[in-house]
Amino acid sequence: MSKTQCFHCSLPAPEPVVFFAEVEGKQQPMCCPGCKAVTEAIIAGGLENYYQHRTESANPIADLSQRILEELRIYDRPEIQKDFVQPVNNIQNDDSRLVANLLIEGITCAACVWLLENHLQSLDGVERVIVNLSTHEAQVTWHSDQIPLSDILLAIHRIGYKAYPWRADHQEAMLKQENRTFIRRLAVAGLGAMQVMMYAIALYSGAISNDMPEMYRNLLRVVSAIVATPVVFYAAAPFFKAAWRNIKTRHLGMDVPVSIAIGGAYLASLWATFFANGEVYYDSVSMFTFFLLTGRYLELRARHATARAARALTNLMPPSCLKEIDGEFVRVPVSELQPNDKVRILPGDAIPADGILLSGSTSVNESMLTGEYLPIEKQTGDTLLCSSLNVDHPVEIQVTKIGDETRVASIIKLLQRAQQDKPAIAKLADKVAGWFVAAVLLVAICVYWGWSGVAPEDAFWITLSVLVVTCPCALSLATPAALTAATGYLHKLGLLVTRGHVLEGLHTIDHVIFDKTGTLTKGELSLTQVIPIEDCTLSLDQLTAMAAALEAHSEHPIARAFSITSQTFTASEVKNHLGMGIEGTINQQQLRIGRPDFAFPQSTLKTPETDGKWLLLADDNKPLCWFRITDSLRPEAAATVKRLQKMGKTVILLSGDTESIVANTAESLGIKQWQAGSSPDDKLSYIQNLQSKGHKVLMVGDGINDVPVLAGADISMAMGNSSDLARTSADAVLISGNLERLADAFNLTTKTRRIIGQNLAWALGYNLAALPLAAAGMIAPWMAATGMALSSLIVVANALRLSRSAKQAYSPGHQHADTFTKEAVV
Repeated sequence: MSKTQCFHCSLPAPEPVVFFAEVEGKQQPMCCPGCKAVTEAIIAGGLENYYQHRTESANPIADLSQRILEELRIYDRPEIQKDFVQPVNNIQNDDSRLVANLLIEGITCAACVWLLENHLQSLDGVERVIVNLSTHEAQVTWHSDQIPLSDILLAIHRIGYKAYPWRADHQEAMLKQENRTFIRRLAVAGLGAMQVMMYAIALYSGAISNDMPEMYRNLLRVVSAIVATPVVFYAAAPFFKAAWRNIKTRHLGMDVPVSIAIGGAYLASLWATFFANGEVYYDSVSMFTFFLLTGRYLELRARHATARAARALTNLMPPSCLKEIDGEFVRVPVSELQPNDKVRILPGDAIPADGILLSGSTSVNESMLTGEYLPIEKQTGDTLLCSSLNVDHPVEIQVTKIGDETRVASIIKLLQRAQQDKPAIAKLADKVAGWFVAAVLLVAICVYWGWSGVAPEDAFWITLSVLVVTCPCALSLATPAALTAATGYLHKLGLLVTRGHVLEGLHTIDHVIFDKTGTLTKGELSLTQVIPIEDCTLSLDQLTAMAAALEAHSEHPIARAFSITSQTFTASEVKNHLGMGIEGTINQQQLRIGRPDFAFPQSTLKTPETDGKWLLLADDNKPLCWFRITDSLRPEAAATVKRLQKMGKTVILLSGDTESIVANTAESLGIKQWQAGSSPDDKLSYIQNLQSKGHKVLMVGDGINDVPVLAGADISMAMGNSSDLARTSADAVLISGNLERLADAFNLTTKTRRIIGQNLAWALGYNLAALPLAAAGMIAPWMAATGMALSSLIVVANALRLSRSAKQAYSPGHQHADTFTKEAVV
């Protein structure tokens, strides 16, 4: 065997080398046909830069036999894909567009992420690839009619990685392994720092009294070097790897000066130890590494907490439930549930799927979903949400949604989207940190050059102090620490932020626009009156059943006022017209229900004088019937409007309802600006007109008809009970349904920006103040390491004040003085 290494995996290649692959015009040795195939696949894909950016050798790949190919083909089966593949919501109704959640084994650095994303996106049919370096998760969006999933998995295997269907237990195991590794590094650094400090105290004491024999001084130095060596080569290894990656990719991160400081001090101390020339700073090296790892570990825990947030919701789902089979309730796996199944929920059990309460009443704890800590009373006909807990009585539900269609599944998807989104203010902080590092390195060079001419023996140590004291750890922590605290507590309050720009953009909002139905009102509409039009020969029950058959195909809150359980009529060829109504065919008769000018455009019909939402049912020949729908205001709506107005926000009501209803609602809530009869296009034009005048608009809505407006607003917010498409399109979701959380968000955003400003000011101020002192030789390296660590801890502690103020302001039982409890009937 020769010492020739495989170019791809770095394992020894057998002598003589018989496998080669051409890389950048050179024949590189390969240990086996598998590595040769992998390398040629990378080069053929135009990804040869991978070998320039990688920090570790790729995993050796065995020859891809027919058996492996057959195993991968299993993942093309629909019954296998149902656990980790979902259809993508899209307006083109393209059923072939799917997204798979995968776990990738073998990721070691950013170069791996770059290679995976670029290689997979070069495949025909693959639309988008997102790889998370922290969680080793990958989301692959592809068209199944162009490329099967097995070919994507095969492509991942060919470039040296292994892909598995995402599972919470597998991801948890990977995160635990990362956490254990970090703890080991932290323990080595901590023990090393404490041990070296013991020897350092003896060395300092001997230096002060000048009576320590040379033999003992040298012995303590050698022992200190032995203890500090694993700290540098094991505990500090991630800093050196990251610094080397940053240098190769021409990106200056904070690991560059950190690595220079640690490596330089260690090498200089070794020189002083074995050549008896200069001072040793093993204590500074060890303490600096320990303090920096402590700050990094706090970041790691924050990232893992974010990753576990979605899994915490998933883990609430029970593994089994009591399902009715042939008149008896039998315990079956939750995965076997289907819509319309009948399930019994015992007290203390989690609800396995979204469903309708069939009989009786109970209390349900929905705190994990909505942020409301008190159990909610549920009556017959109410909706029970998957993963909520039954508190009081045994009940039976009829399953309506299962798996990825449930409310909790949509919240999990929004949380995952939030993890992938990075606020602009955080990107700005990263950019500032990069320029700051470049400036620090330039200053360090100037300091070393200046002191070399004045006191050459002190030049290195003073430069070392400059590098350590100006490490931008606090600067990099300033923004994410505050944003993490604020986002976490808003989620606990029942407001789920799903876009990174929400927290930084709320302070610019000067106009808040509300939809009415389901937003300012409860959205619990009821059918209170049916008025047949003259010459109509159908009974009230028949007219209502026809309307229910049409409304059964709508997700708008108005549809909930009609009985969807009636099977008297079935509608076909149904079409939804946003903001107008629904049309379809019943018993070969074309029917329309909705606004009068839509249902029967042949003539202008006046709605009845009574307040309420009036819908007209008509066929092609004549109008048939009026339906009156009523709703009530949310009890906190008036208080929320008042608080927003006190903040200087202009509150506007845009609704598709009639003028009398909208005017009555606006007057009840104290809203001065309102517009009735607004279609989705009208609302969007209204918002665009405000934006053209320089205003920033927040839109709050809930229905499919609000989706264009939500997309057009600067910041959009959907109610927790809104349609799936509205929640997906919104930047934030009021999962608690409590409008006062919107005003709370404005207050917390103001505090968050103030905290971020304080953190950035402190981080920059500390570095700028300490820099001249270190450059003047007034700060020793160990003092610089301590100051750097204290600076980072101050930033984190200041960010945690957000959570403390949130607890005080929004503790259970807290109620604003201006909260109204009176309900206004629309």
